[in-house]
Amino acid sequence: MGAVTSSMAAKFAFFPPNPPSYKISTDELSGRSVMTDAPHRENVDVLKLPTRKGHEIVAMYVRNPMANLTLLYSHGNAADLGQMYELFVELSVHLRVNLMGYDYSGYGQSTGKPSEHNTYADIEAAYKCLEETYGAKEEDIILYGQSVGSGPTLDLATRLPRLRAVVLHSPILSGLRVMYPVKRTYWFDIYKNIDKIPFVTAPVLVIHGTADEVVDCSHGKQLWELCKEKYEPLWLKGGNHCDLELYPEYIRHLRKFISTVEKSSCPRNGSRKSTDRLEPSRRSTDCFEASRKSTDRREKPRPSTDRPSEKLRSGIEKPEKMRLSMEHIEKSRRSVDRHDRTRRSLEQLERARKSVDLLDRLRVG
Repeated sequence: MGAVTSSMAAKFAFFPPNPPSYKISTDELSGRSVMTDAPHRENVDVLKLPTRKGHEIVAMYVRNPMANLTLLYSHGNAADLGQMYELFVELSVHLRVNLMGYDYSGYGQSTGKPSEHNTYADIEAAYKCLEETYGAKEEDIILYGQSVGSGPTLDLATRLPRLRAVVLHSPILSGLRVMYPVKRTYWFDIYKNIDKIPFVTAPVLVIHGTADEVVDCSHGKQLWELCKEKYEPLWLKGGNHCDLELYPEYIRHLRKFISTVEKSSCPRNGSRKSTDRLEPSRRSTDCFEASRKSTDRREKPRPSTDRPSEKLRSGIEKPEKMRLSMEHIEKSRRSVDRHDRTRRSLEQLERARKSVDLLDRLRVG
């Protein structure tokens, strides 16, 4: 029964755009791979990377001559690189970072099928490319995970003790916890972020909207509580799951975080010197037990009249405007709507709930 629930959790986790929003072709003059339906830029490389699972994923690397750090961005579950292209270019400019984004197996023009373990192999391939092709060092890399992308991000972060920093954007505690407020981790769950984050030694910034209807804000808050090295979180009032980039606070806070970690010392043996709002490590050694108990506290989104549209109409400084494609935002919202309809399938949810209830009774018995 656990396998049934696990496969259902995976079904809820992945919604690759169909058809993909882009294609890959080869430029006749340069021989370089280019992304169709996206403007050509000299500072953007389009790559095909092999993974240890035998798949070939598509990645894009945005080069910034002013950058000292590199951002490795794992996007959400309902987007591909064609939809993220302009955002990645803008983030590279505004944050003064090099940026690599990639499509999971089965997304965009990447081969294979999306799965939890395939995404782990995918991010490893992207990280390996940063090191071997672009000469990036572990201590100069920031991992950024959005929504489902928080899964591969945290999995890799637990294995990189010298990592510069981590950003979690609307993250999940685990796949099953998105559907049910379970109080413990089951073996068949996917993306067990709640159990992994205590082992991340790098500073962590958590960004979450208080009105998120897909992944409740309590997921981000509980992950932040379990961080060893906390940075001041950003709880965006009224923010939903796919619109946080539209808030001026988003880019300001993210830029401040990157500036802070850029000035801080690199980690050595799990410790680091800090300059701004990096809190000391938690003293609790029972990280797993603390994480499991924490799922009882699910907060409801706080009501707010401070909507993104109002913020965009007033008070945004020109250097901080994100030239986001409204088509990209609309596609994300349609994907979330489809995600919500799928989650409301009563027959599947009831089957999964019975699986969890049965495991609880067996455990008690």
